[in-house]
Parts: sequence; C-alpha cells; structure tokens
Amino acid sequence: MDLDLRQVRYAVTLADELHFGRAADRLTIAQQTLSAQIRTLEKRLGVPLFTRDRRHVALTPAGETFAERGRRLLVDAERLVNEITHTCTPLRIDVVAEGLPSTLLIHHLRTQAPDLPFEVLQSHGMAAALPRLLTDGLDLAFGRPFGLGRPLGAALATMPVGLDPIGVILPTGHPLADRDEVPLAALADHPLLIHAADESAEWHDWVDQAVAAFGLKVATRVRGHGRTSALAAVQALRHPAFGLPCSHLPDGLTARPLSDPVPLYPWHAVWNTTTAHPATNRALELIHTYARTHRWHRPPSANWWLPKPDCHTLRATN
Repeated sequence: MDLDLRQVRYAVTLADELHFGRAADRLTIAQQTLSAQIRTLEKRLGVPLFTRDRRHVALTPAGETFAERGRRLLVDAERLVNEITHTCTPLRIDVVAEGLPSTLLIHHLRTQAPDLPFEVLQSHGMAAALPRLLTDGLDLAFGRPFGLGRPLGAALATMPVGLDPIGVILPTGHPLADRDEVPLAALADHPLLIHAADESAEWHDWVDQAVAAFGLKVATRVRGHGRTSALAAVQALRHPAFGLPCSHLPDGLTARPLSDPVPLYPWHAVWNTTTAHPATNRALELIHTYARTHRWHRPPSANWWLPKPDCHTLRATN
C-alpha cells in the first residue's frame, strides 16, 4: 500500500494537537476535510489511529507508532527533495523577540558558521513556538520550558543556555530610581506593570510566581510584543516593571538591578529530536560553547531566586 504524504502530515499534526479544530487551523484546511482524510487513512491501514468523542481525541497504540514514524518520514521526504533539487532548507531559529540575549547568538552563528543557512523568527513566546516545533515549522527555539500549561512532549529536547538576572525598569523620578540597586522586597510598596504577549505563557508564569513569593502587587497588565512596546508602557503608565537591566533606554526611563535575592530568568534551547534539521547539532554545539564561555549558565555569587521547577533543572545540570 502506498502512503499519501499529505495524509501522513494530517495525522502527525492531529497527533500533536489532539484537537481537530486546532490541527485543521494549522493545516489551513476545513475541520471536516481533516476528519474525512483521517477516516480514509484509517480505513486504508485497517486500524484506528485515534479514538475520539465529542470532548476528547487520543492516540491509539497504533497511532502513537504512526505519528513517531510519520514525523521521520516527512523529514526524510523533505531531505530527499532538497538533495535531488540541490537546495537546502535553512535552519529555522526562533529568538522569541528583539532585544533578548538569544539574539546575540545569531551574530555568533553567522560569524562562526558563515556557510550555515538559517532564518530568524520571533514567536514572542514558547507557547507559540511549541506547535511549530512539533510539526517541523521550526528547528530550534529559545525560552523557558515551564509554566506552559502543557508538557513539552517526548519528542522535544532542551539544553539550558542562560540565567538572566532580572532588574526593574523605572520612570525617571520614581522613589526607587535613586538607588544603585533595588532590594526585591522594596518592590512590595510599588505595584508593578506587567507587560507580556499572550504567547508568552512562560513569562506570565514566572512573574506570577515572583509576585506570590515576595508579596508583590500588580498595578496593571498590558498586552504587547517586544521590548520597545514594554518600555513605552512604563513611560506612559509610570509603574515599575520587571525587565533586563540595560544601558540603552529612552529618555525618561532608568534601569536598576534587583538584589537580595537576585531574581533569575532561565532560558533553554528547545528542538525536536525526531525531525531534527541536519545542522541542528552543529548550531547547538556553537551555542553551548558560547554560553559556557560567557558563563551565561552560572548563577551569581549573591543570593538569588528561581521558581522551583527551574531550580530542579539547575541542580540536574550543575
């Protein structure tokens, strides 16, 4: 029996989402079309790949095997086309958003591996990157693999890259702006502006855990994308906000490090082991070397704080 690669892709996408509506949206087809194609595939195979009712979709044992092997089949098919047509699909790397340390790695890759073709994308959060990692729409992403409301999945692997000290962005003239550093407990008297994209569930979770752990208050939550938007919100609303300390700020804003403890934001490289791009390992080796050389993975010598799930990961890697 010949397999239709289109139906294989449909089944793999449904296996990733376990929801006909979401899978159909990602495939840009009607839900009825997806359902009909899955039924046709199951009829041809002679075994059910999914069990479904009005509320749930689940993989059968045969479906789990088909999804795992199907991912590999789709990758092999793409590589075959590339080899025959003498083209090379670029490595697709998601750096989350502009202004983050992950963007420094792009310059490093270009310098150290000028023959490595890659594309740079910005998903603004791991919640948006995950589906694309699972369906070969992305090869490598960066982010915090916790607080997503769902497990990463067995196909995805992670490598710790950095522990970023989080500071506070303040409007000029704010009572805390005259300090060289701000004790974290001092923020309890100054309600925070929380700026985040809807796609950044992991950042929302980190902030919520910090707020709960240190008795902080939230003045307002603002939806938006990118560092520029976040800084504009602090300028307009005049509330302090968590952010990466930096020297390049627009007029009217200042950044101060937080201390006692230093709150750390961990981020990892995440990739799909079953559909890995041929250049993934090379990129990961360069990233690992750069991060270790610049000691990105080392916590500071001063008192520091991480959410509990991240502490477990830190202990496992040190």
